Amino acid sequence: MNPFMIFLFCSLLVSFIMLVVFFIQWKTKDASIVDVAWSANLAILVLIYAFFLDGYALRQNVLFALVCIWYIRLSLHLLFDRVMGKEEDGRYQSIRKEYKGNVQFFFLGFFQLQALADALLSISFLIVAINPKPFLDVFDGIAIVLWALSFTGGAISDYQLSKFRSNPLNRGKTCRVGLWQYSRHPNYFFEWLQWLVYPLLAVGSPYWYLTLLAPAMMLYFIVFVTGIPTSETQALRSRGGDYRDYQNTTSPFIPWFPKNR
Repeated sequence: MNPFMIFLFCSLLVSFIMLVVFFIQWKTKDASIVDVAWSANLAILVLIYAFFLDGYALRQNVLFALVCIWYIRLSLHLLFDRVMGKEEDGRYQSIRKEYKGNVQFFFLGFFQLQALADALLSISFLIVAINPKPFLDVFDGIAIVLWALSFTGGAISDYQLSKFRSNPLNRGKTCRVGLWQYSRHPNYFFEWLQWLVYPLLAVGSPYWYLTLLAPAMMLYFIVFVTGIPTSETQALRSRGGDYRDYQNTTSPFIPWFPKNR
């Protein structure tokens, strides 16, 4: 089928999904669900691309497996760790206080921007899915190793943070255990690293260079917009001096040895 028409359909689909999620948020007064939906949408999109587009079948199956394993795990982690039985994420609570009566207009636009981000990021999946080159060559091998490294790092960092937060004695403290002593945001780092997998899988595909959009886009938003800046603003509100000390000693993004306090 025509890749452009499939992409257009997928873009409209995630926009509709996010509209439904917006109304769920309105009813529950908990915008944290948008993070779960953003992640789950990517698994939905790769399923459509792998099923409907013409490309090398084994490569499509590998793509489908890698993306679904990554984003189903992340969606479930966010659902159980940040949404179910939890109060709304502090970032969204701050937005409600700031926008007050206009907050639903803000959330409507924000949720649709998340849908747009899903669609743009999924271009990488589309390019890989139409790649006619047989699987497996050296680029594919590097991609699988890189994916395994990023998946393991992301899962470990999420587990370490969840375990730290589950201890009531750590309330108001900053997690400095495991990977969190080398990076203030190891989960973001491994999320970004994973997006370098798809340019490698796309080598040999028409317009493979478009897959470079995803890691560039993710790096920009993580480092400068909705990732590190909003997370650290909220951390400073809730943990104050303890988090400032953490900022002074720990790499913000790429894992590296901490400075002496």
